Amino acid sequence: MRPYVVLFRAGWSAAVGLVVLLGGPRRWRHRAAVAGFPDAASWRAGAWLATPLGLLLAIFWLDLVLAGLMGVLMPALWALEGDGELWYQWVVVDDLAGAFFAVPVGVLMVWLAVRLAGPLVAAERWRTRWLLGPTAGERIEWLTATRSQALDASAVELRRIERDLHDGAQAQLVALSLQLGMAEDLFDRDPTAARGLLVEARAGAETTMAELRALVRGIHPPLLAERGLAGALEALALRSGVECRVALTRRLPAPVESALYFTAVELVANAVRHSGASRIEVRLDDGVVLRVVDDGRGGADPGGGSGLRGLRRRLAPFDGVLTVSSPIGGGTVATVELPCASS
Repeated sequence: MRPYVVLFRAGWSAAVGLVVLLGGPRRWRHRAAVAGFPDAASWRAGAWLATPLGLLLAIFWLDLVLAGLMGVLMPALWALEGDGELWYQWVVVDDLAGAFFAVPVGVLMVWLAVRLAGPLVAAERWRTRWLLGPTAGERIEWLTATRSQALDASAVELRRIERDLHDGAQAQLVALSLQLGMAEDLFDRDPTAARGLLVEARAGAETTMAELRALVRGIHPPLLAERGLAGALEALALRSGVECRVALTRRLPAPVESALYFTAVELVANAVRHSGASRIEVRLDDGVVLRVVDDGRGGADPGGGSGLRGLRRRLAPFDGVLTVSSPIGGGTVATVELPCASS
């Protein structure tokens, strides 16, 4: 292979790697930047790197600001220079009248710089998103996968509810029916025994009601529907003995509230079981950012564990992101962000 081809491929691979590091994590369909020709995503990343439009726009804006300030200060600069000549925007300023004429030009430039700051940033943001962001096909593929996972999780949850009802509440109700039938048969012959069966049936009914409440709470807590996510998290904190700070001032869609609530429940349970923490804090910001912080031993694997994978699958349909920072001996911070809920 010719040396310049090797150098070209090595340089291209380094450029693409730099773009990936600067642009954040993104999925690549093919990882063949060195072994063969780059794919479309690599070409777009290379185009972003080869056209430093953001730097050029920043230089243009800074030049506009500096030129405007120089125009505003031109009379003072000309006075300090004496009777000499000053260049301003390709024009020679050689008298006081010309210096004062530069003042409104400078004010206009500063005003333009202030007005153009937002559009320039928006233009660079749009260019970066267009070149480095996922394409429509990748987005559709991602949405299809996450929605399929959500449907699978829903089917698993329905089977769990059916199993709990069949093995728990239904069995309890069958036993309750048998006890009531026996009590009815013994009512005339042995009232004392019938009364004992009724007492047992009442206790069984109370146990069944408690199991049904627990099952309903696991599906959708009544407190979540009545008081919203903020109230449900405060109740969770009281029940678990942890601190809770809620800055959310609005109701979210019911599916989003449910996903955030059960995520918080799982994260708090993990902290109680595994971290050995003396202090656990639940925070919910108005930008729909949930944080569960503890001062435990740390060392949690951010990418491992079926529990964290299950939470990520629960959050995926809402484009939610779960990040875990858990240095050894430094406690654990679990952060959940739901961008679709903040809009």
